[in-house]
Amino acid sequence: MPRFHCPLPLAAGAEIELPTGAARHVQVLRLQPGDTITLFEGSQGGTGGEWQATITRMGRSNVAVRIDHHVPAERENARPVHLLAGITANERMDWLVEKATELGVTSITPLLAERSVLKLKGERGDKKRAHWQAVAVAACEQCGRNRVPVIHEAVTLAQWVQQHTDNTDSPDHALRAVLSLAEGTQPLLQALGDHSQRAVVFLSGPEGGLTAVEETLARDNGFAPVTLGPRVLRAETAPLAALTLSTLV
Repeated sequence: MPRFHCPLPLAAGAEIELPTGAARHVQVLRLQPGDTITLFEGSQGGTGGEWQATITRMGRSNVAVRIDHHVPAERENARPVHLLAGITANERMDWLVEKATELGVTSITPLLAERSVLKLKGERGDKKRAHWQAVAVAACEQCGRNRVPVIHEAVTLAQWVQQHTDNTDSPDHALRAVLSLAEGTQPLLQALGDHSQRAVVFLSGPEGGLTAVEETLARDNGFAPVTLGPRVLRAETAPLAALTLSTLV
């Protein structure tokens, strides 16, 4: 059954018009009045689940539906995972956002690392953030998730550290781990096993990795250095591998 993100208040019996993006998608699929679709509101703090709905009217640019009933389906990982990921080249960052969403990431903060190829500021940064959020929404529609991961504003590591103190939101009380190639790192599975089901923030660098200054800043602010093994993974592969392993412990 086709699934569509619908960030509106949903209730059984209500009749609503779909948002522009969802309406356009319904029309592209050539759905007709009487066809059944699935809607999900998508917010991290909402009621969750999804709604069965029936198309009641097809206009030239709008689509009306009747909300039939709620399905309390949850497909989230037991452990919340937040990625603080160095911004990579355009297509690779899109791929990272898409696959991380499929794997169940809770949020992604694009990191303006010193070695990041893509530098985002002002309006350009806002457009990129909106684009990556749309990538996450599309991935949720495809994979069956009913809670869309939040794509935060791009920041430097120093800004992230300053924003996240012990008295703010949940990522600050999570296990912090930096993916590192330095000697003396702890295997990731071992680090996660010591903190079962605890939320985790994974910090990873862009192409070329974090600089020595950035890694020192991370360690000084509670990020434990962890390793994924003896091989050097690409910038878009490493955080996905860490995210996948975090679901196993």
